[in-house]
Amino acid sequence: MQVLIVLLLAAVWAGAMWLGFWYVFPVLFPATLIVAGAAALGLYYLNACRTLVPSALDGPSPVAAPDVAYRNYLLVQVWRDWWTISRTVVPQVYRIASGIVVRLTRTLLGGLWGFFAFPIWVALCAGIVAAAVPAAAFVLALTVLYGVVAAVGLAAWLACVLVLAAVERVFMAYGRILQTCPHPFCYERIGLPEYECPGCGARHARLSPGAAGAFRHVCRCGARLPTTVPLGRFRLAAYCPHCGGRLPERIGRVRVEPLPFVGGPAAGKTTFMFLGIRALHARARSMHGRLAFVEQRHAQAYAGAIREFQRGGRPAKTGPELPLATMVDVDLPGRARRILYLFDPAGEHYTGATEVESLRYLDHGEALLFVVDPFALPQVRRTLAQDERDLVDHAAASSEEDPADTLQRVLNDLRSRPDQGRQKRVAVIVTKTDLLVRTEIGRCLGHDGDVRAWLDGVGLGNTVRTLEQVAGQVRYFASGLATEPADVADLLGWASGLAPAAPSGDDHPVTAGDAQEVPGSAPLRAPWPVRGRGSGRVPAGYQAGRWAVLCGLSVLTVAAVTGAVVAAAERFPF
Repeated sequence: MQVLIVLLLAAVWAGAMWLGFWYVFPVLFPATLIVAGAAALGLYYLNACRTLVPSALDGPSPVAAPDVAYRNYLLVQVWRDWWTISRTVVPQVYRIASGIVVRLTRTLLGGLWGFFAFPIWVALCAGIVAAAVPAAAFVLALTVLYGVVAAVGLAAWLACVLVLAAVERVFMAYGRILQTCPHPFCYERIGLPEYECPGCGARHARLSPGAAGAFRHVCRCGARLPTTVPLGRFRLAAYCPHCGGRLPERIGRVRVEPLPFVGGPAAGKTTFMFLGIRALHARARSMHGRLAFVEQRHAQAYAGAIREFQRGGRPAKTGPELPLATMVDVDLPGRARRILYLFDPAGEHYTGATEVESLRYLDHGEALLFVVDPFALPQVRRTLAQDERDLVDHAAASSEEDPADTLQRVLNDLRSRPDQGRQKRVAVIVTKTDLLVRTEIGRCLGHDGDVRAWLDGVGLGNTVRTLEQVAGQVRYFASGLATEPADVADLLGWASGLAPAAPSGDDHPVTAGDAQEVPGSAPLRAPWPVRGRGSGRVPAGYQAGRWAVLCGLSVLTVAAVTGAVVAAAERFPF
């Protein structure tokens, strides 16, 4: 009897196994596989949304605030986001799946009924375990998606970087843009200035198309800054990368033109410089343009010098320190525009070879203003009568330095340049001619006299010929306090490469008001506005990259769900 019962139970168990594996398993296994796979997919998508949607820096995938500017999202942060999602989802799916398998084992195989529920347990557990295959395939597809997004985005970014860099190079080359430092003990040539963020004051040393962005860099404070001059970078405050000194506002957009005034002590360099600024300002006003000092202190010094001239006095002697360039930003509509660096050192800096070597701004310019004190020429001094000598001594101080020696030291220093000191334009300015024409030796200069011939006749012929050998063009000019501003403007316009000497027919004549009005230091460009998402949110480029990945993930999720539904419909037709 017992044998019969055992055989009956064995038959029942065999029938249950047959029914379970033949009818139940084929239905329950794919259903479990689909449900488990969909659950894993949903969990992955949910974590991806939690990671990619937030815009805060301290989200599930934190974005570290940079020292200066954020790097492109596709270079680093995109892979940090991928790793954050993967390292969160994979352990979570494993814990949930293993917990379900354990509970199913305890429930279905925990008693005698386990002998008959075994096919169900196998179907459920096998479906859960097998769901790892499509889940792994989905993770692999997502990784490929990240790679595609990164590759396409980086290709577009690289193309923009190359195009923008080429455009800026063409702009700089076409405009012959020169950038140099005007500050003492530096005077370095500048490839790319440091730019200050208007939002937080951070200095950006590499504000150009590159790893931090093609069109814009995002500062640590969230402000978006332009990367090229055509995009508006010149509207930011600029600083010398070598010494940290402030640079003119429009540097990089217009050419910096160094104009060194070369001459011995008391040669009249400062006086002629102020006369030149007055003349250029009058020319700018007559052409409806603008001339402004970059530094307020230079505007104040100019105003004081003009008042001193009007009282019949002399400007104060230049101090012995190395000069900060008097920076003048000139904007003439329809003509060339320049930032003029007017270097007016004390004449003592030209009295020795070592002193001349310290004037490193001589290395960058292509124009030279050689200021000649006629009363410093030995032949002129010897020919002056006593009354003429008394007149000169009472009216103006004279230089004790022979102009020929001064120029020779400068030319010797310039020969160390790669171009052997070649200059495009040299202006030879004979100062104090209002006194000179009252002497016998200088009377011939009173009525449009030939300045070159006069210099040759007073012993400066060799110097003149040397200048004409090292310069492309040389002009000679007689200057005094009563010299017409238009003539001075013509000379400085030629020397600086600004505008043609003669005004066009549309220009208004220079009036007395034009010549007397004092230029200010008003900016010639609008400052860059502070715009951005703030310091607590990720840059817009980061958010756009994350949304692009999330859109691709949504497409993959919809495609996976659709494929599962179609497969289920084909497997279990109704």
